[in-house]
Amino acid sequence: MKKSILIFLTFATILWGQTATEIVKKSNDNQMGKTSQGASKMTIIRPDWTREVEMKSWSKGMDYYLIYITSPARDVGQVFLKRKMELWNWMPSIGRMIKLPSSMMMQSWMGSDFTNDDLLKQTSLVEDYKHSIIGEEKVDKYQTWKIEFIPKQDAAVVWGKIIMWITKEHFLQVKVEYFDETFELINTMTASNIKNVGDRLLPTKMEIIPADKPGNKTVFEYSKIVFDKPIGDEFFSQQNMKKVK
Repeated sequence: MKKSILIFLTFATILWGQTATEIVKKSNDNQMGKTSQGASKMTIIRPDWTREVEMKSWSKGMDYYLIYITSPARDVGQVFLKRKMELWNWMPSIGRMIKLPSSMMMQSWMGSDFTNDDLLKQTSLVEDYKHSIIGEEKVDKYQTWKIEFIPKQDAAVVWGKIIMWITKEHFLQVKVEYFDETFELINTMTASNIKNVGDRLLPTKMEIIPADKPGNKTVFEYSKIVFDKPIGDEFFSQQNMKKVK
């Protein structure tokens, strides 16, 4: 009897995990598209000051990502590039092209509560983690799956665990908790301002709040985003980093 129960639970766990991965993949594909290009603003909020950074971004699948800073004036022209497994930063103010090592992925991006990995997406939520549905909850007005992400053994990831709430309708990521390797909560991200964006429904505002820094918050808002407009691989090059506007 115990053996039958164990076999059933093992089969259910495998089936459940596959379902969780399918949910994550659908959500990721919806959020990324084949390509994307847009404009956005990031507001860094601290107890004593606030700073805004505006940017343009382009992506193609999971291998190519480029961010061009349009303000503030001191950072205009700075570019960040992901090209497959390589990460680069062009700093026109000093005329230097810097290759970012994987060890910098947990560091703050542009002084915000986002990490380099959050924005440059070196790791894949689909490929680098095992997924399990651990519950179903209501977040705001949305019914969601609560999905746990545990890194695969050979994956070079920055988070020890992620818990994500994905809506059952439209597969939207409305809340994400990020944990370190000891499973201590580091950041919580919530998504809102859900709108029709081209051919899909997406959150256009994300807020990330660190667990151990009261009064700190970073707000990321899209003002424009277009999906599936063809972009050649050559756009995501070191040469183009110096020319893109």
